[in-house]
Amino acid sequence: MVLTGVIGWLAAFQLAVEHWRVLKDPSHQASCDISPVVGCGSVMTGAQGNVFGFPDMLLGLGAFAAVAALGVAVLGGARLHRRVWLGLNAGALAGVVFVHWLIYQSFYVLGRICPYCAVVWVVTIALFWYVTLRNLRSGVLPVPAAGRGLLDLLLDTHWMLPAAWYGLIAVLALTRFWSYWSSLL
Repeated sequence: MVLTGVIGWLAAFQLAVEHWRVLKDPSHQASCDISPVVGCGSVMTGAQGNVFGFPDMLLGLGAFAAVAALGVAVLGGARLHRRVWLGLNAGALAGVVFVHWLIYQSFYVLGRICPYCAVVWVVTIALFWYVTLRNLRSGVLPVPAAGRGLLDLLLDTHWMLPAAWYGLIAVLALTRFWSYWSSLL
């Protein structure tokens, strides 16, 4: 949790800095605008970057700071209440749903891959997956007796589902922007 919180917060912070620089100087070339396909300038200033009426990265700054703080507390020996774990799981689920909407918007509406956003995608998926596994293993989320075998399999192969998940997103990025990627070869 500490790692996902810190990395996610740093990516959200960098997006906030770039957003502020663009607001201050509309001609500013964002550090993440690397190519015609890889860039965050148009992503963060468009409607998709301000879904709730304020810059999306502000959600990330708050949420990832909370995740990092909870992770530090757990590492320090704190025993979080079941409701805190459920709240974290619900927040991570909301985050992963939002991230997948943003992935779709990025690939198929805006036609850009925001590198800092992609970092947020990666850590949000990892956070959701590992918090959910932790909650299933500890009984915060109940598992029927018939599902214990599947849970044991998921715990034994915990890295496989996120790897496949990331692989699917990479394949989508590869196929969506194939004409650009192939021009680099």
